[in-house]
Amino acid sequence: MSTSHPWTGVFPAITTQMHRDGSLDLDATATHAEVLIQSGIRGLIFLGSLGENQMLTSAEKRLVMKEMVGAVKGRIPVVSGVAETSTADATAFARDCEAAGVDGFMLMPAMCYKTPDPEETLTHFRTVAAATGLPIMIYNNPISYGNDITPEMFATLADTKNFVALKESSGNTRRITDLRNTVGDRYAIFTGVDDLALESAVLGIDGWVAGTGIAFPKENQRLWELMQAGKWQEAVAIYRWFTPLLHLDVHIKFVQYIKLCVQECGLGKEWTRAPRLPLTGAEREAVLKVIHDGIASRPSAG
Repeated sequence: MSTSHPWTGVFPAITTQMHRDGSLDLDATATHAEVLIQSGIRGLIFLGSLGENQMLTSAEKRLVMKEMVGAVKGRIPVVSGVAETSTADATAFARDCEAAGVDGFMLMPAMCYKTPDPEETLTHFRTVAAATGLPIMIYNNPISYGNDITPEMFATLADTKNFVALKESSGNTRRITDLRNTVGDRYAIFTGVDDLALESAVLGIDGWVAGTGIAFPKENQRLWELMQAGKWQEAVAIYRWFTPLLHLDVHIKFVQYIKLCVQECGLGKEWTRAPRLPLTGAEREAVLKVIHDGIASRPSAG
C-alpha cells in the first residue's frame, strides 16, 4: 500500500437511513457514521449506490451532505457520490457540495446512459473534475452501470490532478494487476467488491470501499489491518467467517440486504425507498439466516 496517496484505508459506503415511510432519517445516519468513525475508518462515502443516491431528490442529496459534514466535524474525509444523469447536473452538484464543506467525491459515469464511446465517458469525468478542486475517486462498475473504464482510459485521465483514486468493481481481480502495469501508483486503488477484498489485497490495493462491513465495522477494520500487515493466516480465518455476509454486497438487492444486516446488528433500520421494496417471505428468511449465523459466530475483533 502506498503512503503517498491522500486517500487510503477503509472508506465505507454508508446507507442513507430512512423512516418507514421513506423519509430521511438524518439523525440515524449520523449515529451510524459515528460508530463507523470510532472503528478506525479513514473516510466515509455518502450517497453511493448503497446510499440510494438515485432515489433521492436533488434537494435531499444536498441536505444529506450538509448535515453529514456537520456531523463528522472534519475528523475524516466526507466523500459524496456523484451519480447524476447529465454532466451539467453532476457539475452543479459537485460545486454545491464543495461549498457545503464536502472533502471529495466518488464520481460515477452518467447514469442511465450506456455509451459505447469511451470519449463520452472521459469527457464527462473531465468536465466534472474541472468544476471542483476537490479530490475525486472514479467509480468503475461496468456490471451495474454498463460503462467500463479500462486501464488505458485511466491512463488517459492521469493528467487530471484531482483524480486521486479509483474504485475497481468490475469483479475481475486481473484488473488490479493490469492497472498497476498500466498506471503504476498514479491512483490509489480501492476494491469495491466485498467478497473479493482479500484476493484484491494480495495483489496490492490501497483501500476498500466496504459495504457489508458497515454492519460489522470492528471486524471489517480488523480484517483490513491484518491484510495490510501481511498476516494472511489470521486474515483468511476472518474472511472465511465474513464471506457469506460479504456475498450480500454483490446481489442485485444489495441495498435491502445490507440495510437488513445493519438493522439486525442494531445500527439502523432496513427501510428503503421505492421502487425498492422490503424483503419478504423465503428470501427474507434466507438473508436473515446468513446474518444471524454471522452474528452468532462473529470472531473477536481484537
